[in-house]
Amino acid sequence: MKMTFRWYGIDDPVTLDKIRQIPGMTGVVSAIYHIPVGSVWPSEEIRDLKEMINKHGLELKVIESVPVHEDIKLGLPTRDKLIKNYKETIRNLGAEGIEVICYNFMPVFDWTRSKLDHELSDGSKALVYYKEHVDKMNPLKGELDLPGWDTSYSREDIEDLFNLYSKITEEDLWMNLEYFLKEIIPAAEESNVKMAIHPDDPPWSIFGLPRIITDEAALDRLCKLVDSPYNGLTLCSGSLGVAKENDVPALVEKFASIGRIHFAHLRNVKIVGEGSFEEASHLSKDGSLDMVKILKAYNDNGFKGYIRPDHGRMIWGEKGKPGYGLYDRALGAAYINGIWETLKAR
Repeated sequence: MKMTFRWYGIDDPVTLDKIRQIPGMTGVVSAIYHIPVGSVWPSEEIRDLKEMINKHGLELKVIESVPVHEDIKLGLPTRDKLIKNYKETIRNLGAEGIEVICYNFMPVFDWTRSKLDHELSDGSKALVYYKEHVDKMNPLKGELDLPGWDTSYSREDIEDLFNLYSKITEEDLWMNLEYFLKEIIPAAEESNVKMAIHPDDPPWSIFGLPRIITDEAALDRLCKLVDSPYNGLTLCSGSLGVAKENDVPALVEKFASIGRIHFAHLRNVKIVGEGSFEEASHLSKDGSLDMVKILKAYNDNGFKGYIRPDHGRMIWGEKGKPGYGLYDRALGAAYINGIWETLKAR
């Protein structure tokens, strides 16, 4: 297991110097954030990013993320040009030693929460998702202003996307994902870059948009679309774990044993009702997930890939990007490393 940390570039208040001081930290996962979705990532910029990180004594082996253009998800005629660009980006990343690309296939937006600074009983602030609040939101009226929502979209763009997706079923989205994977996985194999899809977060439909990477059956289907070790998973305990029917340790055991987990996100969540949850500390007793069982499943099945503590609370008065402060994620890394060291010593 190789411990990594999400880093959002030179404007991230959590600097590389601070990340380097976390015990057991081997590298960061990052991306080139200013390049428009669908454009090729230039080799020079990839190299510059890697060299900057290496100078701080850290590795860059995982990219999170190379976004997938909405036209690809929608299956529009423009997708072939965009997929060609995506394959070129894979090749450029592989040439610079990148081993894993995390991506998702969620329509329009990434992870969604109803509030970013909910105060928990201990005074810390956490991301939460309360179904009754989300159900009252209308993105078409500008009532969603959260991370994951692409703020580069105008109101008209959002309306157009929703209109297009209203004609897309889950099966359509599966077919478009299959088309995408059959095109890019050969390029990934040639470049020795493993593709690792992130589950939908949360793993159910929101605002009527289709979502498909939600449970064990979906992960099985994903792996079979292109039966290659380069077509794999970013297994996120927090995303999958908010649905009671998802047994996260069993999912880890199943997919780690066949070598399909290329990147692991570790965080705890507390289910507080049907379709509602709060993000918690990484400590098992603070949430609904057994972090020891999850890590034991990784260890027992020979996982040697990359892992990172996922979203953290804001603690000790820290200000910063919601879910991505330094202190609680650093505690999460130390907690994960402690469990891992104990498992290895048995």
